[in-house]
Formats: sequence, structure tokens, C-alpha cells
Amino acid sequence: MHAGRPSRTACQNALFRALESRRPAGQRVADDTLAADFLTPEFRLVAELARVPALRRSTEAYIDRRWPCARGGVVARTRLLDDTVTAEASQAWQVLILGAGFDSRPYRLPALRDMEVFEVDHPDTQALKRRVLGRRGRALPRSVHLVPVDFGRDDTAQVLESAGFRTGVPTLVLWEGTTNYLHAEVVDETFWLLASSIGPGSPVLFTYVHAGVLDGTVGFEGGPTTMRAVRKVGEPMTFGFDPSDVPGYLGDHGFDLEWDVEVSELGRRGYWDHPPSLPAYYHVALARRR
Repeated sequence: MHAGRPSRTACQNALFRALESRRPAGQRVADDTLAADFLTPEFRLVAELARVPALRRSTEAYIDRRWPCARGGVVARTRLLDDTVTAEASQAWQVLILGAGFDSRPYRLPALRDMEVFEVDHPDTQALKRRVLGRRGRALPRSVHLVPVDFGRDDTAQVLESAGFRTGVPTLVLWEGTTNYLHAEVVDETFWLLASSIGPGSPVLFTYVHAGVLDGTVGFEGGPTTMRAVRKVGEPMTFGFDPSDVPGYLGDHGFDLEWDVEVSELGRRGYWDHPPSLPAYYHVALARRR
């Protein structure tokens, strides 16, 4: 994240979701029709050309050769998180999205309609989101609150309280695509913040990368390519978990691990007839506040 402009990786992930949304409606694994509006001009051109099926297929094939596992991983995790958010929303009083980026779930998932949603992210990324919604003729819903926070610098609890976030009530937390760009102490502080802020039984959906992909001690398909790509755009990955440590880590912070899914396993869930390459180093997990 660089001051004055949005995250490059957030733009790339939006491109992957936009390409998926160019598929015929019945063939989409994930359907994010707002994703294309967040793209830079060059990426928007790619998304527009992808309206032609042959060009979309060739674009996807090119991305998958140059950056194995990345596109499929983003699409797969989007679908899993969409399904889980929809399933969990009815039990929550409010929604907290940490590192919201270009997440469009409050604007496209019926389960979140009219729920109080607090989107926490860097102010530059949020400024772009406001402009995009304005171009689409959408006023920011009264139930959605954009809460500007610079992780590691701002007092997130204080900023949330000022925005109207209620402490101690059932809260659905979504923390996607963020932990791997933070430092260990910030991840630790955030889990403690959640432990003191959300009610018992509240679900926390989060993603993380295997610690072995950071230093190359574990060989993963697409891992070295991903590490080079994020370093090249100035957004290197800085944090990961060893999956065997996650249950104990969460337990120490007042959470129980409900499930932890390696994204590569999602190829067996029937999302695709012929799954693309998917990252074994990327995980989606659901923890629940005790």
C-alpha cells in the first residue's frame, strides 16, 4: 500500500474476479459484477475485451501460465467466503470487514442487505471505493460505514467506536487477503482486539498463507511466482502461519478453530468441471469467539 494510490494487489485480485464475472451466468464460480469498476484503465481494458469468450479464455490461460494458482485461488476463496458469509449472517447483529479493499459483498450479497457493516481499510483505497460507487450511481448505503484505518499506526478500536461499532454483540468478522501483508505483532494485536470487541459465538473468517511460502522452505506450486510478483509491486508478504500452530494460537486468543481449508482443496467441491491450478499455500479459516 502506497500513500496516494490504492493497493496494486487489490486491483489484480479485482481483475481476477472481473474475468470470472465475464463468464456466462450459469458458469460463474463467483459473481462480482462490481469488480471491473475498481480496475485501473489497463486492467479495465482487459476486462472489457474478456466479454468476448475466446479472448477471456486466452487471457485466463496467459495469467495462469505467468502466475500459477493466483487467479483460481482468488476466485475459489471468493466463492467459499461468499457462501460462508451468507450462511453466518443471520446470526450476527453487525458485520466487520477488516482490510476491506474492493470487497463488494455489502452491495451484492442479499444476506448483508440492511445489516450494519463496518468496512475498515486504508483511506486511499476507501476514497477510490467511494468514487466507484458514485460512478455506478450508488450512494453509500446508510447501513455501510467506511472506517479509515492505517493498520499498525491507528488505534482501530477507538476509530471503530467513533464510527458506531457496538462492542460485545454478535458480529460477523471477515478478514480476507490481509494477514499476509502485516507483521506478526499487528496480527496479534488484531486478534486481541477482536477478542475484546465481539460477542461470544461470533464467527471470524480469515485467510492466511503457509509460513513456508515466505522463505521458500516448503515448495508450493505458484509460491515463488507469487512472492516475486508482490515484491515487484512493492507489497511483499510479511506474515504466515504454520497450519499446525493455528488451533493453539487461536485458543490462546480466546477463539476456537471451526475449520481450516487449504484453497487447493476447493477444486474438489464441484465449483468447476475442470478446476484451474489452485494454491496449496493459501488457507481460509473460520474461528469462533468463545
